[in-house]
Amino acid sequence: MDPLTAPRFPPDQVVRRITAEGLSGSRPAVVISGPEEVFVRLREPLAKAEVRLGKLVSSDVDVVEAVGRYLAEAGGKRLRPMLTALGAGAVGFRGDLPGLMCVGELIHLGSLLHDDVVDGADLRRGRPAGHRVFGNAATILTGDFCLARAVLLSAEAGGFRAVTELARAVTAMAEGEVLQLQRAGNLATTLDAYLEMVDKKSAALIAWSAAAGAYATGNEDAAAALERFGRGVGVAFQVTDDVLDYAEGTGKRPGADLRERKLTLPLVHAMQRIPDLRARLEAASPTEAEVPRLVAEIRMSGALELALDEARARVADALSCLECLPPGPDRDSLAVLGSYLVERAT
Repeated sequence: MDPLTAPRFPPDQVVRRITAEGLSGSRPAVVISGPEEVFVRLREPLAKAEVRLGKLVSSDVDVVEAVGRYLAEAGGKRLRPMLTALGAGAVGFRGDLPGLMCVGELIHLGSLLHDDVVDGADLRRGRPAGHRVFGNAATILTGDFCLARAVLLSAEAGGFRAVTELARAVTAMAEGEVLQLQRAGNLATTLDAYLEMVDKKSAALIAWSAAAGAYATGNEDAAAALERFGRGVGVAFQVTDDVLDYAEGTGKRPGADLRERKLTLPLVHAMQRIPDLRARLEAASPTEAEVPRLVAEIRMSGALELALDEARARVADALSCLECLPPGPDRDSLAVLGSYLVERAT
């Protein structure tokens, strides 16, 4: 979904900052009325970051630039740059904001190029995956190029602490990808093991993106708070994406994870509520004719609502981490964006 066309929250989902002392109190101070207001506030920094990203994927090697632009220009949610902009604003970062915003997105782009080769994916963002157009070797090496660009940029824009923490995040991402490969098709994987994989594979980079400005300014308390916020929001974001795999109207065929027998939180809950579901899936991958019936069965089981409840709980815990940040529209916007990442599924 294009963030600039996001729907407005109903009144009970509006996040308001109340008083200078915290996120709750008696007198309204600054009000961010919904996600579309956040996206409008971010329009200018995102536009600058987009221009910068285009320059960062350019190269004297034609095929590297072609692969990088092919994916970068396909769009995306740009969640990581948004979190970096808001987190940096909340701590008063005054450095190279467009550059810092591009770090997490470059890592994300590089990981997508690698993931699509590993997974043998046919499509990415509605068109043929990069390796289907440019071949495996060029795609993998361009992913490496994006990662290298991001590491250099994090050092230049964020300094030693930022690049050190980025290295830790990328290490966790690699571990998460290997865990996902090891556990592929294993429906006996525990909930804790699933959440560990999500934390490493998805939440680690989102946590870095939220805390990048705090790393750069040397604000240790804010960095710790924004890391915790980012990890909670990152897990919730992935769980919500897993729920949306079973939804209609997303532009994708429902049940992609189910076709691969990929264990996600909705499926964990569904197997607990539908006694023979695990046995059926372990016996064989569902046929194309069976997938719509299975998707409907899982929807009816209440598993999606349970997964969203877990995502909301993660967000609620994440929002509490924002209390230590200076009050203002950037902190408010982080709270609204964190809530929106789950509510987009409803």
